[in-house]
Amino acid sequence: MAVIEFQNVSKTFPLSRGSKLLRSIVKERLEKRHRDVFYALTDVSFRVERGESLAIVGSNGAGKSTLLSLVAQLGLPNEGSVEVNGKVAALLELGSGFHPDLTGRENVFLNASILGLSRKRTHEYFAAIADFSGIGDFIEEPLRTYSSGMVVRLAFAVAIHIDPEILIIDEVLAVGDQAFQEKCFERIWEFKRQGKTLLFVSHNADLVKKLCDHCIWLEHGKVMAQGPPDEILQAYQG
Repeated sequence: MAVIEFQNVSKTFPLSRGSKLLRSIVKERLEKRHRDVFYALTDVSFRVERGESLAIVGSNGAGKSTLLSLVAQLGLPNEGSVEVNGKVAALLELGSGFHPDLTGRENVFLNASILGLSRKRTHEYFAAIADFSGIGDFIEEPLRTYSSGMVVRLAFAVAIHIDPEILIIDEVLAVGDQAFQEKCFERIWEFKRQGKTLLFVSHNADLVKKLCDHCIWLEHGKVMAQGPPDEILQAYQG
């Protein structure tokens, strides 16, 4: 059984045509008038087996983040089906799942609960999470005082300690310093050795080749090609 399977998946968003009066919006809905939509994904199909590492490449606006959000179950497809079998931890937009007015400690408990970890288990893991993040006394300071690199440190530390079956990383590690990136990649290799599944979005071709077994090239929401990373990256970059 596949860990992740997309079958003919399309995801649309309504196009805004500027501001409207409330009565115009209500009238459109009552009349069930057709609304223009933007296809972020169109007829996307693929499957990921347990223990496989999948890279998703493509230009900005290609649909990569939309695809990851469906895997993370942050939305539903408009057409087709998405099947995900396993606990997911997702590092998507910087600071997602955190609140700027809460301290690092409070955000650990908030984010861990969103990812499905009980308060008791979070207490057990807290010391390890704080140590891995390496942010020191800032753990007691509001998140709004953090640099982007510190936010990533804390987010990755939480995600990796909830012991997910599927880890999703969308470019966010690019803002961390080199030493912390190396620390993260060591943990990702350990994650892979445990036979778990990685979904990885990056513009760094070398990292894609090192970390991933399979690659999908998206463009304008459509799958242009999928296969071994070397072949797909050559086609994409060419």
